Amino acid sequence: MKTALTIAGSDSCGGAGIQADIKTMTANGVYAMSAITALTAQNTTGVTGIMEATPSFLQEQLTDVIEDIWPDAVKIGMVSSCSLIEVIADTIEKYQLKNVVVDTVMVATSGAKLISDDAITTLKERLIPLATVITPNIPEAEVLADMKITSPEDMVTAAKKISESYGCAVLCKGGHNMNDANDLLYRNGETKWFYGKRIDNPNTHGTGCTLSSAIASNLAKGMELDEAVECAKRYISGALAAMLDLGKGSGPMNHAFAVEGNY
Repeated sequence: MKTALTIAGSDSCGGAGIQADIKTMTANGVYAMSAITALTAQNTTGVTGIMEATPSFLQEQLTDVIEDIWPDAVKIGMVSSCSLIEVIADTIEKYQLKNVVVDTVMVATSGAKLISDDAITTLKERLIPLATVITPNIPEAEVLADMKITSPEDMVTAAKKISESYGCAVLCKGGHNMNDANDLLYRNGETKWFYGKRIDNPNTHGTGCTLSSAIASNLAKGMELDEAVECAKRYISGALAAMLDLGKGSGPMNHAFAVEGNY
């Protein structure tokens, strides 16, 4: 069985973060492992508290997992401090980990910054250059490319700029600021659009975590990046189309929409 490691924060309501990653990886047929960067107290209406892991404890989690069960792919989610980013980058380099998917969680849907400028700088300098692919949404791509994105042409320009600056593939996700669900993959000087049907579901908590985890799962199974993205898009569309409706805010998707549950 192929394996995938998620390095991210815990979401107590189960819709995003480590919980979404593990559900997604399991549903996509790989064995999921985790290293937790922070505990959060949150629900579908917002985050009320964050307790970050220490760098030494994150290192201990990573070392224990990697030296026992080798990860065929790695997904990295929200990491809010320079010291934790350094630990993750050092570990990727030490063990020469492959199929690294970085979900560049920097800007909330509301436009609020989630990590400090220092941490963004460390993310750019240490972690993004080690990624196989990064998955920024429009606000995050604007930060990385240092430009406004208001059109598909802008998405191409920004993705090219980011890819050439950091030496990784870029999946620039539509949706934010764009009235579609179309994503752009830029790698090795080539562009490919993945067209998606916008699903009228207000419950989108954890979509970014889920997409990046599905891509990592598919890379772990040996898919090429294009196919990994295409299958991940189909999975997330199915999870949204199941129209799960839980909580008082922007609720989670049904990660197990294709699981029969008959034993």
